[in-house]
Amino acid sequence: MSVAISFGGGGIAGWRALQNGAARQLANVSSDPVVQRAIGQFRDGIGSVSTPEDLVNNYNLLRVALGAYGLEADIANKGFIRKVLESDVADSTSLVNRLSDKRYLRLARALNLGAGEKLPNTEALKTQIADAYIQREYERRVGNADESLRLALNAQRELQSFATRTSSDKTMWYEVLGNPPLRKVFEVAFGFGSHYGKLPVDRQLSEYMKAAERVFGSSSFKQIASQEGIDKLVTSFLAREQLVKNSVGQSRYSAALHLLSMAAAPRR
Repeated sequence: MSVAISFGGGGIAGWRALQNGAARQLANVSSDPVVQRAIGQFRDGIGSVSTPEDLVNNYNLLRVALGAYGLEADIANKGFIRKVLESDVADSTSLVNRLSDKRYLRLARALNLGAGEKLPNTEALKTQIADAYIQREYERRVGNADESLRLALNAQRELQSFATRTSSDKTMWYEVLGNPPLRKVFEVAFGFGSHYGKLPVDRQLSEYMKAAERVFGSSSFKQIASQEGIDKLVTSFLAREQLVKNSVGQSRYSAALHLLSMAAAPRR
């Protein structure tokens, strides 16, 4: 049985509790026998992989590799994942470089199977995948209790990685738009509806950057990816999510009262 994550409740209070207990909770997940077994199988078996076909045909190895990059939902999409891994990451026209969701590019870069080279059987690679898998597994278990907090943790991790990059702000905004879990946090925090995703991508970029100016005082990731910026994004996201949940609950409560009052009213 998997170790559950305890954080009291949801919303901003739950977020604060997660931040205070993150190191301990992460250590608990890391030492969970289920996680240890999955990582052990990956460490022992990844050395036998020399082609994308080898990886997609080994369920246990593929599950850990995909899980490390938040792509576990693609476990059944073997044909697509094989094409991703076969892509040459150095070729700007290859499939993996044309995908808007850059998690696939990170996976392909880590494994580097597209150039026809044997997978580097190094401790560094094994540790990189194992650490990423543990972090994602921690987030998944939080999500089992509260999906909003999982999305918040994902946004925190993604933006912390943005802070160390030298890419242009526009490039990183396009990555936000192409990364569904990260985009969701910005979308809610900015008060955008899902219909924004139907706008032309350049219009979406403009709207998101204008909203960032309003919320953060800047559309630069130097500000947004700072600790202060991340906290402002996450608390805005969670507060708006809580408002939606409360309004849904109140609507249902109001509807129930209305039905009861109708049933109790004397018939004429």
